[in-house]
Amino acid sequence: MDILRKVLEVNVSGMAATLAAFAPAMRRAGRGTLVSVASVASFRGLAGNGAYSASKAAARVWTESLRTELHGSGVSVVCICPGYVDTPLTRVNGFHMPFLLTADQIAPRIARAIAAKRRVAVIPWQMSLVTSVMRVMPNWLYDRLASGAPRKPRGLSSG
Repeated sequence: MDILRKVLEVNVSGMAATLAAFAPAMRRAGRGTLVSVASVASFRGLAGNGAYSASKAAARVWTESLRTELHGSGVSVVCICPGYVDTPLTRVNGFHMPFLLTADQIAPRIARAIAAKRRVAVIPWQMSLVTSVMRVMPNWLYDRLASGAPRKPRGLSSG
């Protein structure tokens, strides 16, 4: 429960507080772009990563709500959903991470998605295909496939 609280505090409350600090001024100006970072893990619950998946799903849906609130105001709201990125946190994963990108590889892709004002951008595009399949997969099949997926060691999935 402590890990869940901490992850939700950073990934949801922290993100919401940050965007809320800028949204009123942008709305008054009638322009600007607010950007949040969720994850491909936000589309389905991942075994051993409940706190992370839940926090990123909450971040993605909160961003969607903000986007609908600001619709027509001139303010764009973009949610970036990256797949695996080579970081100190992912380096401890003892499993294969498909379509792994370095920070230098993902940064320009994120910048392009923001410039294009994409509502939800799953990066890399290959992960967009994976998440599309995962979202329409029947629950019984997803449960069977995902339950056997490799898991990050406990205590390391803090963000």
